[in-house]
Amino acid sequence: MQMSELVDIVDSLENKISKLLHKLELLHHTNIKLEEELVAVKNDHEATRVSVNEWQEKYNSLKLASSMLGSDTNKTEAKLKINTLIRELDHCIAQLSE
Repeated sequence: MQMSELVDIVDSLENKISKLLHKLELLHHTNIKLEEELVAVKNDHEATRVSVNEWQEKYNSLKLASSMLGSDTNKTEAKLKINTLIRELDHCIAQLSE
């Protein structure tokens, strides 16, 4: 091999290494962006989950209130809920009496 061929090979290797380092840097920045997006999506998901739970509780309270006001559709459910509340109160009273 001649010296000029070796220089060409070294130049080619340097060029390829430079391109690889550039790609590595781009991938690193992309990875950081994706991690930030993931955190944002997780936060949104958690906020949505909390909101759904709050609305579910409000819906259940509304159903119970509706049935207590004389709605025929949920009377059985209301009676069961009232019985559960009475049992819980009885349990609390029993613990206070001890």
